[in-house]
Amino acid sequence: MNELFVNIDWAEIWTATLDTLAMLGGSLLFTIMLGLPLGVLLFLTARRQLLEQPAVFSVLSFVANVVRSVPFVILIILMIPVTVLITGTSLGVAGAIPTLVVGATPFFARLVETALREVDRGIIEATQAMGASTRQIVLHALLPEALPGIVAAITVTAITLVSYTAMSGVIGGGGLGDLAIRYGYQRYQTDVMVVTVVLLVVLVQGLQMLGDRMVAHFSRK
Repeated sequence: MNELFVNIDWAEIWTATLDTLAMLGGSLLFTIMLGLPLGVLLFLTARRQLLEQPAVFSVLSFVANVVRSVPFVILIILMIPVTVLITGTSLGVAGAIPTLVVGATPFFARLVETALREVDRGIIEATQAMGASTRQIVLHALLPEALPGIVAAITVTAITLVSYTAMSGVIGGGGLGDLAIRYGYQRYQTDVMVVTVVLLVVLVQGLQMLGDRMVAHFSRK
């Protein structure tokens, strides 16, 4: 077994795994904080919705689509000056999180918008008939009814962020992706590549299973 993993430094693998989890946790938190209100705003300002504002919707939609259209590897490079300005570095966990958030927020916002569109319009009309304000409709009708869809959106976004963290290794973003590129690819250490890929697969599977259970839980509610 040792001969199969002759290049593996398990302490370094563990550190890289923790870095990946830190990037995932930090970026997912900020993505939810920014993407959820953006998704709600996209929904509310769309045609035939509560705050119909075609101009506002068009601008938000255009910006979201532009950011989503930029390949993440290119976005990483474009974001380097901004990342350095915000965190003081473009390397490691701190240097990767701003780009991860910028890349994932429009994606998550669109998923939230889709989840809100699936809410039965009769629920919105019923709460309006009872005299509820827009804020009350959003907080007490739309979001609770769309919760399973939003949880599913968080799951998909988290899995997408795992792949983004791996790609951030291109510029030394740290984590398993950085390890795979520096050792597995550049130094032709196949065993390092295999171990990092297996760990990423396990992480994705774990996130998917957890997300599916949470969606099922909230759907029963």
